[in-house]
Amino acid sequence: MTSNPDQPQLPVGLIALLSGCNFVIGMGAFVVIGMVPLLAADLDASTAAAGGTMTAYALAYAVLSPLLVSLTGRVGRRRVLAAGMAIFALAALLSAVATNLTLLYAARALAAAGAGVVTPVGAAVVAALAPKSTQGKSIAAFYFGLTFAQVLGVPVGSWVSFTFGWRAAFWIVVVLALAATVLIWVRVPAGLRFKPVSLADLGQALKNGLVMGAVLFTASFLGAIYVLYTYLAPLLEETMGYGRDGITLVLLVFGAGAVVGNLMGGWLTDRLGSVKSLVILCLAQILLMPAFSGLPMAPWVLLALVFAWSVMGWSFMAPQQVRLLNLAPSIAAVVLALNAAAIYIGTAVGSALGGAVQSAAGITWLGAAAGCAALGALVHILASHRAANLRAARA
Repeated sequence: MTSNPDQPQLPVGLIALLSGCNFVIGMGAFVVIGMVPLLAADLDASTAAAGGTMTAYALAYAVLSPLLVSLTGRVGRRRVLAAGMAIFALAALLSAVATNLTLLYAARALAAAGAGVVTPVGAAVVAALAPKSTQGKSIAAFYFGLTFAQVLGVPVGSWVSFTFGWRAAFWIVVVLALAATVLIWVRVPAGLRFKPVSLADLGQALKNGLVMGAVLFTASFLGAIYVLYTYLAPLLEETMGYGRDGITLVLLVFGAGAVVGNLMGGWLTDRLGSVKSLVILCLAQILLMPAFSGLPMAPWVLLALVFAWSVMGWSFMAPQQVRLLNLAPSIAAVVLALNAAAIYIGTAVGSALGGAVQSAAGITWLGAAAGCAALGALVHILASHRAANLRAARA
Protein backbone atom coordinates (compact mmCIF):
# COMPACT_ATOMS: atom_id res chain seq x y z
CA MET A 1 0.00 0.00 0.00
CA THR A 2 1.27 3.49 -0.82
CA SER A 3 -0.09 6.79 0.40
CA ASN A 4 -2.48 8.72 -1.82
CA PRO A 5 -2.78 12.39 -0.92
CA ASP A 6 -6.10 12.68 -2.75
CA GLN A 7 -7.70 9.74 -0.94
CA PRO A 8 -6.00 9.47 2.45
CA GLN A 9 -6.74 6.42 4.51
CA LEU A 10 -6.29 6.88 8.22
CA PRO A 11 -6.84 3.67 10.19
CA VAL A 12 -8.97 4.08 13.28
CA GLY A 13 -6.79 4.65 16.33
CA LEU A 14 -3.58 5.31 14.40
CA ILE A 15 -3.20 8.90 15.59
CA ALA A 16 -3.83 7.81 19.17
CA LEU A 17 -1.20 5.09 18.81
CA LEU A 18 1.44 7.41 17.38
CA SER A 19 0.60 10.06 19.97
CA GLY A 20 1.08 7.36 22.58
CA CYS A 21 4.50 6.65 21.08
CA ASN A 22 5.29 10.33 21.51
CA PHE A 23 4.20 10.05 25.15
CA VAL A 24 6.64 7.19 25.73
CA ILE A 25 9.41 9.13 24.00
CA GLY A 26 8.64 12.28 25.99
CA MET A 27 8.66 10.34 29.25
CA GLY A 28 11.85 8.49 28.37
CA ALA A 29 13.60 11.66 27.23
CA PHE A 30 12.73 13.96 30.10
CA VAL A 31 12.30 11.57 33.04
CA VAL A 32 15.91 12.32 34.02
CA ILE A 33 14.79 15.84 35.00
CA GLY A 34 13.20 14.43 38.15
CA MET A 35 15.99 12.00 39.03
CA VAL A 36 19.13 14.16 38.76
CA PRO A 37 19.81 14.12 42.55
CA LEU A 38 19.36 10.33 42.63
CA LEU A 39 21.68 9.78 39.67
CA ALA A 40 24.32 11.98 41.28
CA ALA A 41 24.14 10.12 44.59
CA ASP A 42 23.98 6.59 43.17
CA LEU A 43 26.65 7.02 40.49
CA ASP A 44 28.96 9.12 42.68
CA ALA A 45 28.81 12.19 40.45
CA SER A 46 28.03 15.87 40.76
CA THR A 47 24.55 17.12 39.96
CA ALA A 48 26.06 18.97 36.98
CA ALA A 49 27.47 15.71 35.61
CA ALA A 50 24.20 13.89 36.26
CA GLY A 51 22.28 16.63 34.47
CA GLY A 52 24.64 16.05 31.55
CA THR A 53 22.60 12.98 30.70
CA MET A 54 20.03 15.41 29.31
CA THR A 55 22.76 17.19 27.38
CA ALA A 56 23.97 13.91 25.88
CA TYR A 57 20.46 13.04 24.71
CA ALA A 58 19.86 16.49 23.26
CA LEU A 59 23.13 16.70 21.34
CA ALA A 60 22.69 13.23 19.88
CA TYR A 61 19.13 14.03 18.80
CA ALA A 62 20.16 17.31 17.16
CA VAL A 63 22.89 15.61 15.12
CA LEU A 64 21.31 12.24 14.35
CA SER A 65 17.64 13.03 13.70
CA PRO A 66 17.97 14.95 10.39
CA LEU A 67 20.58 12.48 9.13
CA LEU A 68 18.65 9.33 10.04
CA VAL A 69 15.37 10.67 8.66
CA SER A 70 17.10 11.47 5.36
CA LEU A 71 19.02 8.19 5.14
CA THR A 72 15.94 6.04 5.85
CA GLY A 73 13.67 7.90 3.42
CA ARG A 74 13.36 4.96 1.01
CA VAL A 75 12.48 2.43 3.71
CA GLY A 76 8.84 1.65 4.50
CA ARG A 77 7.52 3.89 7.25
CA ARG A 78 6.23 1.03 9.37
CA ARG A 79 9.69 -0.55 9.46
CA VAL A 80 11.36 2.76 10.31
CA LEU A 81 8.89 3.52 13.10
CA ALA A 82 9.12 0.03 14.60
CA ALA A 83 12.92 0.03 14.41
CA GLY A 84 13.14 3.47 15.99
CA MET A 85 10.86 2.47 18.85
CA ALA A 86 12.76 -0.79 19.38
CA ILE A 87 16.03 1.16 19.56
CA PHE A 88 14.42 3.48 22.11
CA ALA A 89 13.38 0.45 24.20
CA LEU A 90 16.91 -0.98 24.02
CA ALA A 91 18.35 2.35 25.09
CA ALA A 92 16.00 2.50 28.08
CA LEU A 93 17.10 -1.02 29.06
CA LEU A 94 20.77 -0.04 28.83
CA SER A 95 20.00 3.05 30.93
CA ALA A 96 18.32 0.90 33.58
CA VAL A 97 21.39 -1.32 33.97
CA ALA A 98 24.08 1.36 33.54
CA THR A 99 26.70 1.23 36.29
CA ASN A 100 28.39 4.55 35.58
CA LEU A 101 27.72 7.88 33.91
CA THR A 102 29.71 7.01 30.78
CA LEU A 103 27.44 4.06 30.02
CA LEU A 104 24.37 6.12 30.87
CA TYR A 105 25.49 8.89 28.51
CA ALA A 106 25.95 6.34 25.70
CA ALA A 107 22.51 4.85 26.38
CA ARG A 108 20.93 8.29 26.28
CA ALA A 109 22.56 9.01 22.92
CA LEU A 110 21.14 5.75 21.58
CA ALA A 111 17.70 6.72 22.87
CA ALA A 112 17.96 9.98 20.97
CA ALA A 113 18.68 8.07 17.76
CA GLY A 114 15.47 6.08 18.15
CA ALA A 115 13.36 9.08 19.15
CA GLY A 116 14.87 11.19 16.38
CA VAL A 117 13.35 8.81 13.84
CA VAL A 118 9.99 8.03 15.44
CA THR A 119 8.70 11.56 16.05
CA PRO A 120 9.42 13.19 12.64
CA VAL A 121 8.46 10.08 10.67
CA GLY A 122 5.29 9.67 12.72
CA ALA A 123 4.36 13.26 11.96
CA ALA A 124 4.86 12.62 8.24
CA VAL A 125 2.63 9.54 8.36
CA VAL A 126 -0.17 11.43 10.10
CA ALA A 127 0.11 14.39 7.73
CA ALA A 128 -0.01 12.14 4.67
CA LEU A 129 -2.88 9.89 5.75
CA ALA A 130 -5.17 12.40 7.46
CA PRO A 131 -7.90 14.05 5.36
CA LYS A 132 -6.76 17.52 4.34
CA SER A 133 -9.77 19.07 6.06
CA THR A 134 -8.54 17.76 9.44
CA GLN A 135 -4.80 17.65 8.81
CA GLY A 136 -3.92 20.43 11.26
CA LYS A 137 -5.99 18.92 14.07
CA SER A 138 -4.52 15.50 13.35
CA ILE A 139 -0.96 16.75 13.62
CA ALA A 140 -1.81 18.62 16.83
CA ALA A 141 -3.27 15.40 18.25
CA PHE A 142 -0.11 13.55 17.28
CA TYR A 143 2.08 15.99 19.21
CA PHE A 144 -0.22 15.96 22.22
CA GLY A 145 1.59 12.87 23.46
CA LEU A 146 4.78 14.85 24.00
CA THR A 147 2.89 17.49 25.96
CA PHE A 148 1.04 14.91 28.04
CA ALA A 149 4.37 13.32 28.93
CA GLN A 150 5.14 16.55 30.78
CA VAL A 151 1.78 16.37 32.57
CA LEU A 152 1.89 12.70 33.60
CA GLY A 153 4.96 10.82 32.40
CA VAL A 154 7.71 12.98 33.90
CA PRO A 155 6.04 13.48 37.33
CA VAL A 156 5.17 9.78 37.58
CA GLY A 157 8.72 8.89 36.58
CA SER A 158 10.03 11.21 39.29
CA TRP A 159 7.74 9.66 41.92
CA VAL A 160 8.77 6.14 40.90
CA SER A 161 12.45 7.14 40.97
CA PHE A 162 12.24 8.45 44.52
CA THR A 163 10.07 5.54 45.70
CA PHE A 164 11.64 2.52 43.99
CA GLY A 165 14.91 3.89 42.63
CA TRP A 166 15.75 5.65 39.37
CA ARG A 167 16.32 2.38 37.52
CA ALA A 168 12.66 1.44 38.02
CA ALA A 169 11.58 4.48 36.01
CA PHE A 170 13.67 3.35 33.07
CA TRP A 171 12.24 -0.18 33.31
CA ILE A 172 8.76 1.32 32.96
CA VAL A 173 9.92 3.06 29.78
CA VAL A 174 11.30 -0.28 28.50
CA VAL A 175 7.91 -1.97 28.92
CA LEU A 176 5.99 0.91 27.35
CA ALA A 177 8.41 1.19 24.41
CA LEU A 178 8.26 -2.54 23.67
CA ALA A 179 4.46 -2.45 23.73
CA ALA A 180 4.52 0.54 21.38
CA THR A 181 6.86 -1.31 19.00
CA VAL A 182 4.45 -4.24 18.73
CA LEU A 183 1.45 -1.96 18.22
CA ILE A 184 3.26 -0.03 15.49
CA TRP A 185 3.89 -3.24 13.58
CA VAL A 186 0.25 -4.28 13.93
CA ARG A 187 -1.51 -0.96 13.32
CA VAL A 188 0.66 1.12 10.94
CA PRO A 189 -0.10 0.25 7.30
CA ALA A 190 2.69 -1.63 5.54
CA GLY A 191 4.51 -0.19 2.54
CA LEU A 192 4.08 3.51 3.30
CA ARG A 193 6.70 5.57 1.44
CA PHE A 194 6.84 9.33 1.03
CA LYS A 195 9.26 11.69 -0.66
CA PRO A 196 12.34 11.74 1.56
CA VAL A 197 14.08 14.85 2.81
CA SER A 198 17.39 14.68 0.96
CA LEU A 199 20.80 15.73 2.20
CA ALA A 200 20.87 18.25 -0.66
CA ASP A 201 17.70 19.90 0.70
CA LEU A 202 19.27 20.07 4.13
CA GLY A 203 22.37 21.67 2.65
CA GLN A 204 20.29 24.30 0.88
CA ALA A 205 18.56 25.27 4.11
CA LEU A 206 21.80 25.34 6.07
CA LYS A 207 23.27 27.84 3.60
CA ASN A 208 20.35 30.25 4.02
CA GLY A 209 21.52 32.66 6.74
CA LEU A 210 18.11 34.27 7.26
CA VAL A 211 16.34 30.94 7.68
CA MET A 212 18.99 29.49 9.97
CA GLY A 213 18.97 32.63 12.08
CA ALA A 214 15.25 32.14 12.58
CA VAL A 215 15.62 28.40 13.24
CA LEU A 216 18.33 28.96 15.84
CA PHE A 217 16.03 31.26 17.80
CA THR A 218 14.41 28.01 18.93
CA ALA A 219 17.73 27.05 20.49
CA SER A 220 18.13 30.49 22.09
CA PHE A 221 14.67 30.52 23.66
CA LEU A 222 14.59 26.92 24.89
CA GLY A 223 18.24 27.00 25.91
CA ALA A 224 17.42 29.76 28.38
CA ILE A 225 14.65 27.66 29.89
CA TYR A 226 16.82 24.55 30.23
CA VAL A 227 19.50 26.44 32.13
CA LEU A 228 16.99 26.22 34.98
CA TYR A 229 14.66 23.33 34.11
CA THR A 230 17.33 20.62 33.88
CA TYR A 231 18.37 21.26 37.47
CA LEU A 232 14.95 22.07 38.91
CA ALA A 233 14.85 18.94 41.11
CA PRO A 234 18.17 19.55 42.92
CA LEU A 235 17.33 23.26 43.21
CA LEU A 236 14.05 22.42 44.95
CA GLU A 237 15.78 19.83 47.10
CA GLU A 238 18.41 22.30 48.30
CA THR A 239 16.33 25.47 48.70
CA MET A 240 12.85 24.18 49.57
CA GLY A 241 13.79 20.90 51.25
CA TYR A 242 11.56 19.03 48.82
CA GLY A 243 11.80 15.29 48.34
CA ARG A 244 9.74 12.89 46.27
CA ASP A 245 6.28 14.35 46.85
CA GLY A 246 7.27 18.01 46.60
CA ILE A 247 9.26 17.58 43.40
CA THR A 248 6.51 15.44 41.87
CA LEU A 249 3.88 18.09 42.66
CA VAL A 250 5.99 20.85 41.09
CA LEU A 251 6.49 18.78 37.94
CA LEU A 252 2.74 18.09 37.77
CA VAL A 253 2.04 21.82 37.93
CA PHE A 254 4.67 22.42 35.26
CA GLY A 255 2.95 19.81 33.08
CA ALA A 256 -0.44 21.44 33.55
CA GLY A 257 1.12 24.72 32.46
CA ALA A 258 2.47 23.00 29.36
CA VAL A 259 -1.05 22.03 28.26
CA VAL A 260 -2.36 25.56 28.79
CA GLY A 261 0.68 26.96 27.02
CA ASN A 262 0.12 24.83 23.93
CA LEU A 263 -3.37 26.26 23.63
CA MET A 264 -2.34 29.82 24.43
CA GLY A 265 0.46 29.82 21.86
CA GLY A 266 -2.01 29.33 19.02
CA TRP A 267 -4.35 31.96 20.48
CA LEU A 268 -1.54 34.53 20.74
CA THR A 269 -0.32 33.83 17.22
CA ASP A 270 -3.76 34.22 15.67
CA ARG A 271 -4.33 37.55 17.40
CA LEU A 272 -0.90 39.19 17.61
CA GLY A 273 1.15 37.48 14.93
CA SER A 274 4.15 35.25 15.42
CA VAL A 275 6.89 37.82 16.07
CA LYS A 276 4.96 39.90 18.63
CA SER A 277 3.98 36.69 20.41
CA LEU A 278 7.59 35.54 20.60
CA VAL A 279 8.75 38.91 21.93
CA ILE A 280 6.11 38.77 24.68
CA LEU A 281 7.17 35.24 25.63
CA CYS A 282 10.82 36.32 25.85
CA LEU A 283 9.89 39.23 28.12
CA ALA A 284 7.88 36.89 30.34
CA GLN A 285 10.85 34.53 30.73
CA ILE A 286 13.17 37.45 31.52
CA LEU A 287 10.84 38.46 34.36
CA LEU A 288 9.87 35.02 35.68
CA MET A 289 13.02 32.91 35.77
CA PRO A 290 15.19 35.15 37.99
CA ALA A 291 12.56 34.71 40.70
CA PHE A 292 13.84 31.15 41.17
CA SER A 293 17.06 32.63 42.54
CA GLY A 294 14.89 33.98 45.38
CA LEU A 295 14.00 30.52 46.71
CA PRO A 296 12.89 29.52 49.28
CA MET A 297 9.42 31.04 49.08
CA ALA A 298 5.90 30.13 50.16
CA PRO A 299 4.86 26.85 48.49
CA TRP A 300 1.77 28.38 46.88
CA VAL A 301 3.88 31.20 45.42
CA LEU A 302 6.33 28.66 44.03
CA LEU A 303 3.54 26.66 42.38
CA ALA A 304 2.06 29.81 40.84
CA LEU A 305 5.50 30.80 39.57
CA VAL A 306 6.13 27.35 38.07
CA PHE A 307 2.73 27.34 36.37
CA ALA A 308 3.21 30.79 34.82
CA TRP A 309 6.76 29.90 33.74
CA SER A 310 5.57 26.71 32.04
CA VAL A 311 2.64 28.42 30.29
CA MET A 312 4.93 31.07 28.83
CA GLY A 313 7.53 28.51 27.83
CA TRP A 314 5.17 26.03 26.14
CA SER A 315 3.38 28.82 24.25
CA PHE A 316 6.50 29.07 22.11
CA MET A 317 6.14 26.34 19.49
CA ALA A 318 3.04 27.57 17.62
CA PRO A 319 4.27 31.11 16.87
CA GLN A 320 7.78 29.88 16.07
CA GLN A 321 6.58 27.25 13.58
CA VAL A 322 4.24 29.74 11.92
CA ARG A 323 7.12 32.20 11.60
CA LEU A 324 9.36 29.58 10.00
CA LEU A 325 6.65 28.50 7.54
CA ASN A 326 6.15 32.12 6.51
CA LEU A 327 9.88 32.67 6.00
CA ALA A 328 10.55 29.53 3.95
CA PRO A 329 7.34 27.96 2.61
CA SER A 330 9.10 26.24 -0.31
CA ILE A 331 11.35 24.16 1.96
CA ALA A 332 8.98 23.90 4.89
CA ALA A 333 9.62 20.21 5.61
CA VAL A 334 13.37 20.73 5.81
CA VAL A 335 13.09 23.84 7.95
CA LEU A 336 10.74 22.19 10.42
CA ALA A 337 13.09 19.22 10.66
CA LEU A 338 15.95 21.59 11.45
CA ASN A 339 13.70 23.35 13.96
CA ALA A 340 13.20 20.02 15.74
CA ALA A 341 16.97 19.61 15.87
CA ALA A 342 17.30 23.17 17.23
CA ILE A 343 15.01 22.22 20.12
CA TYR A 344 17.59 19.74 21.29
CA ILE A 345 20.53 22.01 20.57
CA GLY A 346 18.89 24.49 22.93
CA THR A 347 18.27 21.74 25.47
CA ALA A 348 21.90 20.65 25.31
CA VAL A 349 23.41 24.13 25.46
CA GLY A 350 21.06 25.25 28.21
CA SER A 351 21.71 22.13 30.30
CA ALA A 352 25.46 22.51 29.87
CA LEU A 353 25.31 26.22 30.79
CA GLY A 354 23.22 25.42 33.85
CA GLY A 355 25.78 22.85 34.94
CA ALA A 356 28.59 25.35 34.51
CA VAL A 357 26.71 28.05 36.46
CA GLN A 358 26.02 25.87 39.47
CA SER A 359 29.58 24.52 39.47
CA ALA A 360 31.06 28.02 39.36
CA ALA A 361 28.61 30.08 41.40
CA GLY A 362 26.16 27.74 43.11
CA ILE A 363 22.77 26.27 42.26
CA THR A 364 20.79 29.29 43.51
CA TRP A 365 22.21 31.38 40.64
CA LEU A 366 20.43 29.28 38.02
CA GLY A 367 17.32 31.49 37.88
CA ALA A 368 19.32 34.67 37.38
CA ALA A 369 21.49 33.00 34.73
CA ALA A 370 18.40 31.72 32.91
CA GLY A 371 16.91 35.23 32.90
CA CYS A 372 20.10 36.61 31.36
CA ALA A 373 19.97 33.88 28.70
CA ALA A 374 16.34 34.85 27.96
CA LEU A 375 17.51 38.42 27.46
CA GLY A 376 19.88 37.05 24.84
CA ALA A 377 16.95 35.27 23.18
CA LEU A 378 15.04 38.58 23.04
CA VAL A 379 17.97 40.25 21.29
CA HIS A 380 18.08 37.28 18.89
CA ILE A 381 14.42 37.51 17.84
CA LEU A 382 14.60 41.27 17.36
CA ALA A 383 17.76 41.01 15.24
CA SER A 384 16.37 38.10 13.22
CA HIS A 385 13.11 39.95 12.56
CA ARG A 386 15.00 43.08 11.50
CA ALA A 387 17.07 41.02 9.05
CA ALA A 388 13.89 39.52 7.59
CA ASN A 389 12.37 42.98 7.15
CA LEU A 390 15.52 44.28 5.44
CA ARG A 391 15.52 41.38 2.98
CA ALA A 392 11.82 41.89 2.27
CA ALA A 393 12.44 45.61 1.63
CA ARG A 394 15.18 44.80 -0.90
CA ALA A 395 13.07 42.19 -2.68
